[in-house]
Amino acid sequence: MVLTATGNLDFDARVAAVTGSGVILVANGEGCTGDAALTRIRMAVAELRARYAAPLAVVLTGTVAEKPKLDVPVVSLDDADALASALGAEVPVIMTPQRFQWWLLKQAKENRRHIVLPEGEDDRILIAAGELLASDICDLTILGDPEFIRDRARVLGLDLSKASLMDPATSEHLDAFAEEFAELRKSKGITLEEARETMNDISYFATMMIHKGLADGMVSGAAHTTAHTIKPSFQIIKTKPGASTVSSLFLMVMDDRLWGFADCAVLPKPTPDQLGEIAVVSAETASNFGIEPRVAMMSYSTGESGTGEDVDRVKEGLAKARELAPELAVDGPLQFDAAISPSTAKKKMPDSAVAGKATVFVFPDLDAGNIGYKIAQRCGGALAIGPILQGLNKPVNDLSRGATVADIVNTVAITAIQAGGN
Repeated sequence: MVLTATGNLDFDARVAAVTGSGVILVANGEGCTGDAALTRIRMAVAELRARYAAPLAVVLTGTVAEKPKLDVPVVSLDDADALASALGAEVPVIMTPQRFQWWLLKQAKENRRHIVLPEGEDDRILIAAGELLASDICDLTILGDPEFIRDRARVLGLDLSKASLMDPATSEHLDAFAEEFAELRKSKGITLEEARETMNDISYFATMMIHKGLADGMVSGAAHTTAHTIKPSFQIIKTKPGASTVSSLFLMVMDDRLWGFADCAVLPKPTPDQLGEIAVVSAETASNFGIEPRVAMMSYSTGESGTGEDVDRVKEGLAKARELAPELAVDGPLQFDAAISPSTAKKKMPDSAVAGKATVFVFPDLDAGNIGYKIAQRCGGALAIGPILQGLNKPVNDLSRGATVADIVNTVAITAIQAGGN
């Protein structure tokens, strides 16, 4: 595949990184070996190699006395073998937000799952659905009034013909879903009539679709609260065997690394046992998305340097994590600098297998986690994908009410990948 560059080096290099393409830098004219031109070429080469690790070669056109000395191949457009050799060189893959989003959609397409979107009245959901269907990423059911959805699709210029449109209030599944819910909740005294009314709620109806095998996962929350999205899951889908709680993880994607932050969205103040469980399930989630898990239990103290109730809670959480997963690389308490900086780790926790190279960060409470991920997102330029809910039998994921179309597309892809791993 040959892509013609736009002339914007940053944009072109990002495209190359995402697609795995090589890059040919072309220097035109007889003066292309002059000092100024060579300096510009060297700067361009340095940027490409430092930020994107794309295979590259330099082509000189025009008449030159001799090839300039550069640290990449200098070849002729007429020398096909030299070009192929230069552009076929293996280079380390550097993670970027663009590459990760490309990888997400690729994995979701390969998993090919059926996702239900309950909020069919929201234009962002419909636009995201149109993009997903156009790229053939997954199968979709959209809940809401089918005629309204079709009208909005026409106004927005969307093709939703491949989606299944369903109104819970008139669905052929309503009675069966109500009977199933009444049976599941009979210990709580739920009557059949109450169950039928509950099933008119889009979140409950969509969750029951997953429970009954009519969908593999759900994405909601663009127009509803987190509680409205995940409460039905506790009552219908329930937690995985061995899991006692539901937590969340954000994938934090930067230009040269991929991290997991947990729990930033669900549990206000986890108990020590919950912290340990969060560490273990976060490592599993991270592994599903290509992260080698080295889990840091975060605190304001590193190792034995501090004391206090909050530090003790993290230490007890670490003990629980090691009990649940003895082979897991997990350590703590760790301050953030000790978790990511090898030089700081060498001073503060030299014998740790995690300190200085952590990839998954378990925060001690919701305050720290939520503040931490938003600082990384807003000030550090990280792409925050999530929250990914963990611990449920089937994947259900919550959107922020401020979610963009890209957020929705990413979350649907994540949900499809999770469903493929169940």
